[in-house]
Amino acid sequence: MTDSLLIEVPVTPELKRAVDQIAALSGQPPPEIAQEALQHYVSWRAAQLADLQHAIAAADRDEFATEDEVTALFTRHGA
Repeated sequence: MTDSLLIEVPVTPELKRAVDQIAALSGQPPPEIAQEALQHYVSWRAAQLADLQHAIAAADRDEFATEDEVTALFTRHGA
């Protein structure tokens, strides 16, 4: 990794214990566990944001929901 970035992140004692436990059980060093967790989070978040952008674009094109569907939703949920 020539273009790597070292990130220092404060974590709760509970999260540190959980990472330490995973490290002990898996044999992976804590930094490797943290990197894997960050990779999973970034992939998940990028997909979530892409889906959100598509949904907003669909709503802007009036493809999201009809007025009747929105009214039914608010009626169902008491709004």
